[in-house]
Amino acid sequence: MTDYGHELEFGLFPTPASDHLAELLELVQLAEVLGLDLVSVQDHPYQSRYLDTWTLLSVLGARTRTIRLAPNVASLPLRPPVILAKSAATLDLVTGGRVELGLGAGAFWDAIEAAGGPRRTPGQAVDALSEAIGILRAFWSGGTVSFEGEHYRVKGLHAGPVPTHPIPIWLGAYKPRMIRLTGRLADAWVPSMGYADPSALSDLNARLDDAAVAAGRAPQEIRRIYNVFGSFGTGGGFLRGTPSDWAEQLAGLAVDEGMSTFILGTDDADTLHRFADEVAPAVKELVEAERSLPGTVRPLPVEVEPGTAEPLRVRPTVDPGDRLTGELPWDEPSRPTLDEPAGASYTPEQQAVPQHLVDVHDALRGELDQVRDIVDQVRRGHLTVGAARSAINTMTMRQNNWTLGAYCESYCRVVTGHHTLEDRSIFPHLRRSEPGLGAVLDRLADEHEVIAKVLDALDRALVDLVGGDGTGHAGERSLEALQHKVDLVTDTMLSHLAYEERELIGPLARHGFG
Repeated sequence: MTDYGHELEFGLFPTPASDHLAELLELVQLAEVLGLDLVSVQDHPYQSRYLDTWTLLSVLGARTRTIRLAPNVASLPLRPPVILAKSAATLDLVTGGRVELGLGAGAFWDAIEAAGGPRRTPGQAVDALSEAIGILRAFWSGGTVSFEGEHYRVKGLHAGPVPTHPIPIWLGAYKPRMIRLTGRLADAWVPSMGYADPSALSDLNARLDDAAVAAGRAPQEIRRIYNVFGSFGTGGGFLRGTPSDWAEQLAGLAVDEGMSTFILGTDDADTLHRFADEVAPAVKELVEAERSLPGTVRPLPVEVEPGTAEPLRVRPTVDPGDRLTGELPWDEPSRPTLDEPAGASYTPEQQAVPQHLVDVHDALRGELDQVRDIVDQVRRGHLTVGAARSAINTMTMRQNNWTLGAYCESYCRVVTGHHTLEDRSIFPHLRRSEPGLGAVLDRLADEHEVIAKVLDALDRALVDLVGGDGTGHAGERSLEALQHKVDLVTDTMLSHLAYEERELIGPLARHGFG
């Protein structure tokens, strides 16, 4: 069992096909709206059907704000390291520090040679890659760079610009020499299904760990990234079942093999939706629950000597009681409560469990703030251009409505997935472990049903907004209705999350997630 404790991340690996450019650009924007962490693009300059990777990444960087960008992986024989270093540093500056660099030693040598690149033996390719990494990092440090190698030479180059942040280098590696190079120099290892299927990861990871230790590095210094491919259905096999099946399989790779970044190869918007909205949150919850088990210490806000028990330090989020609508669909004073046992104390491992609940709720609150912010942006956009009747303004408002709809839909899916996990797994476990908590759990489950209806109403308001032309008085009325539904979601969610934390922090510390 190898879990390096890295934060889980999820990304998109679309096909850079030139005949589907519009769909590609929309898919990447959707990935950002859905909250994915990165988008990576394969690099085959000799492939006539594919767009140029660096030009495409630059366009994607200009059309997005938060999602990170990476070639996966750059074809080094056709990308001289000085030019590659300058391209990556420039894009990193332009995007505010969102670039990572995947590198490959080279493949498809006939095609590389046809494009004017060198043909290298496997040993030469690894040596050239090692030289290139040294040049890249020297360039990014600025100053004057000189390097005399077998494959690359740099003589007194005035390097620059310096990137916004230290650009991580990923290496795609499978063979022993490449694995040793990865353990010695790389920030991340990025294998792909088809070249390294799940059954091969354990042996490759062990070799990578040994290589890192031999180079004087800790294995956890190297992030483990996995390019994955699959389809949703009811069949067996890896990434061939339901979103729940996917989540269990990917969580297993995170806990057992240390894989912490999963990049999905797909060009289908529906598949991307399910991956981001259903699979990714479930994987995070499963892994965090596993990490919270006894024997796995989760860092706490205040340092405590391992194994030392003390009173409960995790605090529920305070509900200020401010309501936007004045029509909360339940009576808050009638909620049942359960008092914390007098003198109860908990180890850091126990306290990590309810802290995870608060962390998840903080993420839900943060995403709700993001939804409210984009609603406000769209409403202000309508006021600014609503009087205009040009085709450009109409298209702008429609695009804004679509983006808003995607954000809201994503949030609804995440909330529903979180509540489903609680109803089906966590609540039954707590009910068995602490029967006196039954009334509280009943009330929380009832509130889940109420919130589901509130989310359905929000969905109907989204349909009205996105289904119309988004302009004129009808568009303004649809936005007003949507604003009210978002306000109601805000009122119910903030009330419910605070109540759940207040009542479940102690029981979760005592009994865990189950």
